[in-house]
Amino acid sequence: MSVRTHGAPLTSALLSVVLLTAGCAGQDDAKSPSDSTDTPTVPHGYVEGAAEAAEQQSRLLLGDADSGDTRVLDLITGRTHDTARRAGVTALTTDGRFGFFHGADSTQVLDSGAWMVDHGDHVHYYRAKIKEVGELQGGAGTSIRSDKGVTVVTAADGKARAYHRAELEKGTLGTPDRLPGTYGGPVVPYAEHLVTLTRDGDAQAVVLDRSGKRVAALESACEDPKGDAVTRRGVVLGCADGALLVREDDGTFTAEKIPYGEDVPDTERAAEFRHRPGSTTLTAHAGRNAVWVLDITERAWKRVETGPVVAANTAGEGAPLVVLESDGALHGYDISTGEETTATARLLKDVPRTAAGRTGTPVIEVDRSRAYLNDPEGKRVYEIDYNDDLRVARTFDLDVRPSLMVETGR
Repeated sequence: MSVRTHGAPLTSALLSVVLLTAGCAGQDDAKSPSDSTDTPTVPHGYVEGAAEAAEQQSRLLLGDADSGDTRVLDLITGRTHDTARRAGVTALTTDGRFGFFHGADSTQVLDSGAWMVDHGDHVHYYRAKIKEVGELQGGAGTSIRSDKGVTVVTAADGKARAYHRAELEKGTLGTPDRLPGTYGGPVVPYAEHLVTLTRDGDAQAVVLDRSGKRVAALESACEDPKGDAVTRRGVVLGCADGALLVREDDGTFTAEKIPYGEDVPDTERAAEFRHRPGSTTLTAHAGRNAVWVLDITERAWKRVETGPVVAANTAGEGAPLVVLESDGALHGYDISTGEETTATARLLKDVPRTAAGRTGTPVIEVDRSRAYLNDPEGKRVYEIDYNDDLRVARTFDLDVRPSLMVETGR
């Protein structure tokens, strides 16, 4: 693999990380010398087997859906790492650390060795060895959602199992806990509970404890649920008439509908959300020639008219909406006005004209400073500075077709 840089070098240090040392030191230094003992203290943020860093340790997990070849691209070093060949992979998802290679009958789990821990007032970034974890039951239609405590696998038939996160972090799957009943959508860990929808009749939002016992019925229906996302302001569930936001405040859960405010045909509704982890601004396809932007803070939808959409995403918080269109170029839009503000030269030579649901369609991954676009036919990944008129900062040439891509370490 080769790396080509374009223009200014990547600035990887983040403002939030500048405060990390001071924030953590304040906790570690609280003990006075007179309180010390002969027992060694564990440094704040210490994780056995991992190195803590002062900046985001992003890695891209890449897969070729045709050949089954996979790679991990370390965005700090620019190096690629070979990983196991995975025949029959149809999708690739992540929870920020682990990569889930979905197949027809099972899902293979890879520890990317890059992750972050958000303590609210400061963030810890870690890097460790890449390692295989194992194979989960459940093929097509299986959804996987995680938090720091559990990873929940929900099968297409609505049955779910909760794996202990500590076991995955050790490199094993362990023995999962089977949750009782069946569910009408993915079981999403949130606020030390589980949020999901009932399966019978109208899909009602419910909150479960970690054993699967119902602790709250929110009496909020979500007709024909499709798509979900976890944000700092709660769990977002996509519904036929908009979105349902499930929030927790001081132990109390509530549900609030965010309607489209207009009649939206099924072919133009938001069915799959993409966003920067931690952001409260979500994006989704709005048919072939537009993008939905959902602002959770403002509880508002905005439809941005574009050209034919292949992929879209945004970092939120004043950043542009970045759209890959069928002309093979990236286009930037001002979310507040809907106006196009910039466009790149053609980056992808071979672009599918329809995107939703296709295996191997290019995607846009976004973190706090950069966006990443995979070019399967060109065997490369572009790193984009979305705050500098979509400037191509680096180009990573690969030896595989990166038809599947997710980013970890964010």
